[in-house]
Order: sequence, then structure tokens, then C-alpha cells
Amino acid sequence: MSAPTETTAPEAAQSIREAPTVHVPVLIVGNGPAGLTASLALSRYGIRHLMVGKYQGGAHTPRAHLLNQRTGEILRDLGVEDKVLAEATPSHLFSNHVFMSTFAGPEVSRIDAYGNGPERIGDYRAASPSQMCNLAQHLLEPILTREAERAGVGELRFGQEFLRMTQDADGVTAVIADRQSGQEYVVRCDYLIGADGAKSRVLEQAGLTVEGQTGLAKVASVWFEADLSRYSEDRPAILYMGAVPGNPPHDGRVFVSIRPWQEWVYLRFFGPDEEFDPNDHESMVAHIRESIGDTSVSIKIKTISPWEVNAVVAPRYASGRVFCVGDAVHQMPPTNGLGLNSAVADSFNLCWKLKLVLEGDAGPELLDTYQSERLPIGGQIVDRAVRSMLDFLGIPAALGFTAEQSAAEQSALLRGLADDTAEAADRRAALAAATDRINYQVNAHGVEIGYRYRAGARVDDGTPEPVQDTDPELFYQATTWPGARLPHAWLEDGRRRLSTLDVVGQGRFVLLTGRGGEAWHDAAREASRLTGVTVTVRTIGAAEGLRDPYGTWERLREVAADGCVLVRPDGHVAWRAHTSGAVEDLPKVLSSLLSTPSN
Repeated sequence: MSAPTETTAPEAAQSIREAPTVHVPVLIVGNGPAGLTASLALSRYGIRHLMVGKYQGGAHTPRAHLLNQRTGEILRDLGVEDKVLAEATPSHLFSNHVFMSTFAGPEVSRIDAYGNGPERIGDYRAASPSQMCNLAQHLLEPILTREAERAGVGELRFGQEFLRMTQDADGVTAVIADRQSGQEYVVRCDYLIGADGAKSRVLEQAGLTVEGQTGLAKVASVWFEADLSRYSEDRPAILYMGAVPGNPPHDGRVFVSIRPWQEWVYLRFFGPDEEFDPNDHESMVAHIRESIGDTSVSIKIKTISPWEVNAVVAPRYASGRVFCVGDAVHQMPPTNGLGLNSAVADSFNLCWKLKLVLEGDAGPELLDTYQSERLPIGGQIVDRAVRSMLDFLGIPAALGFTAEQSAAEQSALLRGLADDTAEAADRRAALAAATDRINYQVNAHGVEIGYRYRAGARVDDGTPEPVQDTDPELFYQATTWPGARLPHAWLEDGRRRLSTLDVVGQGRFVLLTGRGGEAWHDAAREASRLTGVTVTVRTIGAAEGLRDPYGTWERLREVAADGCVLVRPDGHVAWRAHTSGAVEDLPKVLSSLLSTPSN
């Protein structure tokens, strides 16, 4: 792990020493999805911590909303998936992505979305026990907060502002202010998690930065109520994107379904020199009504929140004992819905490592693998989201829209799209191709769930990374190659159905083996004796073990029945052995993963 760094001036350090002090193993700054996931994970692992949030409560607007399958699996591991699904919009109610002129006007094109189409639904269902759902951030955060508080391991304090910090060889000293009373106090912790979002103060105090493009677009998120069921329920979607005739091609009209079909967020994009008054609800209602194409619709605006589209990644995610997660280290356009999902995955990756280091079962070098694993993923998803945003411009281009055209000219282009002419046929072909490109946003299964850690807390098994014969962004390829997420297969424990992902996780290392793998039980006990970390052995396919009723695990495991797949607490494969001939390697492998000397 890199050496701790001094991050405040000497006079600031003096004021820290004079304030009342709270001692806690982990301090989490920020109470968004990243911070709440960290709190809940540490609670499940029995690690005492303090989470501080700047505001009284969580998000007060919808913000992020799409939860992909990997996030569902993480929430499943943390014991809250059922509670989230009970509140969320299920997948079949956002099975389309719709391009239109206006809601009431002609539809331009449509595409099956989020694994709901006949060509992709089998891929999504085969890949995970969890399905995608839609639950806006202001509805998700209270669920995570309640569960973290109910666990009783950590303390959650709201209305508390992180001010500054210093580091030394033994820990981090942070100054927190109660925003209501103004009183400052000190938190002394072993490690600090910066989950305080874009423009993170923790990131800045730790001497870290982000790099990339900021201000790619100016946007206002308009949360409003309106009954659009007559325009939506026959083509259910999360996103309805309009192109009102008479506007330039880059004039996006984006409607996001929050609660079908009564509650929405409208994304209003502004030109770089365009003036915007967030208090002018009247003109915003007129703009929304124009985009709906029906003046009779009643619209009630709840909030208007301005923001900017950024595409940035931090070159480093950590400094000494400070680790930053979520929007603090990667910000991207909302296309693909990867922001919240990657924030949850960041925290899930980090917290099991903190547990092992804090309990003395792993060396601090294990924490370096948080950055080596998650930083490449951050770069990948920012790049994908930017390309997806640019892909949208292909729709108006295919229609033949240009900036200088009038509303009448663009309306004529829309009407003429069905003409029996060579020109119309060419535009239809171009529109089909442009619409097909949107699969990289709404069916990017490989991006969502197929990422692999190529460096970090993994031990190579001597085999090359599997080469994928399908598009790795669009399609997930199951593999037990070290660094990949464990493939899902339905198993049976007696009459109880469970996934391979239910067998692993929950803060444990789990070794999966099969017929003839009895020797792995002894090897796991020896590895546990030498390292102090328990390795749970589960047998699949033998008479005394879990049943593989469909033979799915046998097809996916990529090792012999008497081999093994060692799975990390976060569900990623740490190592595998193709036969029991490698049984004596397990203690050394586990020691290497934990960054501890083998005895």
C-alpha cells in the first residue's frame, strides 16, 4: 500500500487535536448509494464504523434509478434484494426504448431493452438469479439506511459535514461539523471511505484528482407528475426520447419513467450560452407540454435540479488509508445507467478487504487491489457511457434532420419515412442501423455483468483469459477464469432452490468442488489453520452435496469434477484448480491472496 500522506496544513492539524474525538475503525463520508452500501456491507461483516452525511436524510429527488443484475446480486448478498424488488418497477414494465417525435406524435423507432426482447431474454435469465429493476435513488436510499441502522453495527449520522483530515502511519484523523449546531468534532479512524460524490472533498483532501472532460452538456432534471398512461402503457419503457420537429438534431427531449405512468423526470438540455432560471416553472411546463404534444395533459412540477454532464476518472482511487468510491472517482453521462451500479460495486469490492485487514487476517497490501481492480472498470464504463451518448445523434441523422430545417420540413421527413421510394428506403435502413446501435446502451450485458479483474486479488491458474466470440460489450460470457464473477447456475439443497451465487459470498471464501474432491476439505482446513481465514467447502454434484439438477454448473465450471473453484467474498473467482492434483497449493494460494506470509 502506498505511504500515508499529509493532507492538511499544520494549523489545521492543531485544531483537530483540540476537538472532542470519536474512535472508530472505519469512517464513511457520504450517505448516497456508495456510502450506504459500504455501511451495510461492513455491518454484515461485523465491522464497527461511522457514516456521516452532509444533509438531513438521503436524496430528495429521483437521480439515478436503473439497477442492473450485478447490483441485484450485491443487494442479494447483503440481504436486501427482496425489499428493493418489493418497491421497484419490475423489468417487464420497461421492456422498450422508444424514439418519438412527441408522445402524441409519430413514433420514430423502438427497440427491445434491458434483456426483455426475445433475442436477449434468455441471456439475461441464464446469467443471474437477479433481474434488472427500476428504483429511483430517493426510494432506494431509505431501504439501505433502514437496513444498515437495523444491523446495529455502525452508526449513521446525518447533517454532518466532513471538513478536513490528516493521515499518519497508524490512521486518519478527520474533522466533522454538525451543520445544525456548528460544533466540530474529531473522528479518529483506521481507514476512511470517501463516498461524497462529485467534487468530493475527501478526494481533494487526499491529494487525488479526476481527469477527463467536464461540462459536456448543461442539463436540468425536472421531476414532475403527469398521467401519460395512454401514451406509455402499450409500449412500456424507462426512456422515451423525443425529437420535436423544428429543433436542431442535438435537442434531446428525454423522459424517464419513475413511477409508471404518473411520475417522471424530464431532462432538459441547454445550449452553452442558453440562459436558464430553475424557478421559472411556467416556461418549463410549456416546454414539457410541447414535448408531450398534448396541451390537455396536466403537469405538476415537483423540483428542477440543474447539473452538468462530465466524463472523468481519477488516475488513483486511494491515497494511504483513504479510499474513494463512486462518483468521487468516476463521473459519466447517464447513458447505460452505470453510475449508481458502479458505485455499489466499488464499495462491495472494498469492504471485504477492509474486514480482513482490520481483523488482522490479511496484510494491508490487499487494500491496494481495490484500485488495481476497480480503476480499469471505471475507465471502461465512462468510455462506454460517452459513446452511448453520441450514438443517440445517429437517430436524427438517419431521419435526415439538420440544424437549419424548419418544423414543416422535419415533419415532412417524418411523414415521408414510409414512402415507397428509394430515398425513403435508404433512410429507413439508416434508421434501423442507428436504432440497432442503441443496443450498446440498453442491452450492454457484458458491460453490466461481465467485467473481469485481470490484476488484483487473484491467483493465475496458468490458462489464458477466455477469448469471446461474441461482442464483449453486448454479451456476457460465463467463465470461472480467475478474476471473473462466478457464473450463476441453479442448484438444489434438498428441496430448496438456490444459485451458485447464494452458496458463496456473505464475507466468506468458499471453495466449490465435486465428485472426487474430498481432499479439498483437508486442504481448506490446513489453509485456514495457516492463515486464520476460514474457507468453506461446498460440494456440487456428489451424493452428499448440492444437486446440479440441470447440469448447468457442470457445463460452466471449466474444471474437472475433482478440481475446485475458489471464490472471494464478493463473488469473484480468486483461483481455480483443474484437478485435485493441485490440492497442496491451496494454503499457498490463500496466503498469496491475503498478502500474508505462508508458514
